[in-house]
Amino acid sequence: MSPLRGTERRLSPRTLRGLYSAWDRAAFHLVAGRHWPGAERVLPRLSRSANHGRLWFAVAAGLGATGGTRARRAALRGTASLALASLAVNTLAKRSVRRERPLLDAVPLVRRLHRQPFTSSFPSGHSASAAAFAAGVALESRGWGLAVAPLAASVAFSRVYTGVHYPSDVLAGMTLGVGAAFAVRGLAPSRSQLPAPARPVAEAPALPDGTGLTVVANSTSGADGAGGTEDEPGVLTALRGALPGAGTVLCDPGTDDLAEALDTAAREAAAAGGALGVCGGDGTVNAGARAAVRHGVPLAVLPGGTRNHFAADLGIETADDVRHAVTAGQAVAVDLGRFTDPAGAEGAADGGGVFVNTFSLGSYPELVRVRERWADRIGSGPAVLLAAWHVLRNARPVEAGLAGHPRTLWLLFAGNCGYRGVGLAPVRRHDLADGLLDVRVVRGGHWARTRLLWSALGGVLGHRHRRNAAMLRRLLITGIPRGASLAYDGEVAPAPERLLLTKEHEALTVYRPMQSE
Repeated sequence: MSPLRGTERRLSPRTLRGLYSAWDRAAFHLVAGRHWPGAERVLPRLSRSANHGRLWFAVAAGLGATGGTRARRAALRGTASLALASLAVNTLAKRSVRRERPLLDAVPLVRRLHRQPFTSSFPSGHSASAAAFAAGVALESRGWGLAVAPLAASVAFSRVYTGVHYPSDVLAGMTLGVGAAFAVRGLAPSRSQLPAPARPVAEAPALPDGTGLTVVANSTSGADGAGGTEDEPGVLTALRGALPGAGTVLCDPGTDDLAEALDTAAREAAAAGGALGVCGGDGTVNAGARAAVRHGVPLAVLPGGTRNHFAADLGIETADDVRHAVTAGQAVAVDLGRFTDPAGAEGAADGGGVFVNTFSLGSYPELVRVRERWADRIGSGPAVLLAAWHVLRNARPVEAGLAGHPRTLWLLFAGNCGYRGVGLAPVRRHDLADGLLDVRVVRGGHWARTRLLWSALGGVLGHRHRRNAAMLRRLLITGIPRGASLAYDGEVAPAPERLLLTKEHEALTVYRPMQSE
């Protein structure tokens, strides 16, 4: 028998609650009775600025406006985490635990808020929002998360400093906020959570200082990279410093022939045993892919456009990612989608016919056309909303045959390889060399516009139904009406009467940093 047996004393729940309450009040009075130099001017204002999430919405807007792609994703994740935390606090937590606010006798008058909150003290909603936003940002970008964390901690502390919460209220709120951020990540995993896209490794020359690499850049692409000039994307400026031996050609499609510049650069790269680089959005990358395949050279993709889906699926977000792959000769083989007229002419009016991301028929080409018409005037985001509204009001379905069966189509989407959905919409392709087309259809009929709107909001790519989606190696589309348009990688072209969609398996060699595996 243990010598301690019979002498054990268990604290009752009532005693534990008493000790917890005594600690909580003692900590509150310790903060209230201590002088914090400089805090009287800062913390009350900071606490008020976080009312209704205003501070965090401003931070998110700043990240979206001044940061890159990763910063925008971090801002979006942080905002979603904040929304979930706020919902949980206001609908469940505060109604479940009724706790009176601390007495303000010990709090100096200069610290008190002008308007005292009247809801339950437990948990702290401000602390939950602050922790949720900071944790959400950190789960997407560790660097930005570290930058936001001190601000979030200050907001949480300000709630005790101003006397509106006990320390335990703040700790509970922060715990709930962090939990909300992880819950959001469970619904929509961050890119770091997802497995690296599996693709076969391909041979490509290692170019230690970039000698042998010629980069053709679209000067009109919506680059957001920092450090650029008025006429040059920032990511290209960064690459100049990282690979001083690389050549660069800056093209304005309004006055220069981008396809000719890419073809010339690819021909010279083939003769020198080098590589072709392309800097721009997905449309520019599409043109670069055609030139690279035509001359049998590897392609280096720099994300210099408003939409960089192909670069993102390769794991390339910065010039340093490209430098790492090019200097080490790290590359993979990827598929290309192709659309042709079975009668003999390729589908695109400019002699194109391949897509690295997506092909579509129906209402989406009109959406692209309206979006591009307004993007320069009102910005990309508002232009997308305006284009969607225009399409929903004015678009009409297309009558066409799919694999010999007549169909009424609001939208036909074909992805180059299978897209994986997260929540309602997809995040990335897991394999860019699966040899398949991801075909999805929004059909006409009853409630067609409602289904089209749902597909637009939830992501056509995430709206899966066995009758409306299939993984195919080829697809024949017939009976396309005269005047219909098709879209591929954000470009729009007239559609012929018949189209054959196929795959070119592992047709393109692309540099990709292997450290993302």
